[in-house]
Amino acid sequence: MKILANDGLSPSGIQTLEKAGFEVITTKVAQEQVANYINNNSIDVILVRSATKVRKDIIDSCPSIKIIGRGGVGMDNIDVDYAVEKGIHVINTPAASSESVAELVFAHLFSGARFLHDANRNMPLDGDSQFNSLKKAYSDGIELRGKTIGIIGFGRIGREVARMALGLGMKVIASDKHVDEATIKVDFYNGQFINVNIETEPIEDIFKHADFITVHTPFLGNHLIGKKEFDLMKEGVGIINCARGGVIDEVALIDALDEEKVLFAGLDVFEEEPTPAIQVLMNPKISMTPHIGAATLEAQDRIGTELAEQIISLLKNE
Repeated sequence: MKILANDGLSPSGIQTLEKAGFEVITTKVAQEQVANYINNNSIDVILVRSATKVRKDIIDSCPSIKIIGRGGVGMDNIDVDYAVEKGIHVINTPAASSESVAELVFAHLFSGARFLHDANRNMPLDGDSQFNSLKKAYSDGIELRGKTIGIIGFGRIGREVARMALGLGMKVIASDKHVDEATIKVDFYNGQFINVNIETEPIEDIFKHADFITVHTPFLGNHLIGKKEFDLMKEGVGIINCARGGVIDEVALIDALDEEKVLFAGLDVFEEEPTPAIQVLMNPKISMTPHIGAATLEAQDRIGTELAEQIISLLKNE
């Protein structure tokens, strides 16, 4: 059987699949050529990350497909319900990248709280001639310890963010329509741990009380955070989006940054990927990364292995 890993697959995943007798193809096929490639090469499984889309047209025109796999959590680039109706297995790896995304949230938090993103732009340009003025410009940093972090979306990634925040000594508040409470296990290197129970709150309370807000929800077609929500927030709030582009209204975000309602933002995802709006890219108060939340060696290794194991379980047992 043939597997097309169109957005790549970790060596561990490839090795596991090949050992089980599958042929793994990692050729990158352009979106408009995916269907033809699948049919011409009798592909049984297509694996994607966030770049390749598997919509109704591909599903209809590729009868050989038995499994569609997404390396990661969100599956908004796949017509999941339609695929399932057609008898195709749709799989993903919801737990594999949680730690990586959560760590990136804190990378952006630390960056914004200490102006690292802007300092790293300006030090190479003016560090030798404007050192003292830059030192003064970046002297109003803030500490995370003792602050309140509001987590919107309390699934696997949101809970991982909570675990790290508790380890830093932050107060954690969370909101999720589908979760009433969760127990967060904060474990340490020597085997010791503590359990912290967190009850979720209405989302309006997160906006009103959090010093920092991080979003971990899918994009549901409308902005979750726009002008009305920014107006509810505390003065000088920091906001992070490592979830999905479109969850935050970027126009409203820029306005809130300009008005100093929002102190800084950290964005790993954008409304207009892969060509983010220039006013976002050029804003000195935004720490930015190019959608790399799950892009650590460890996460990709876990993703590849988990996908491989699911494929083997499904197809070897048919």
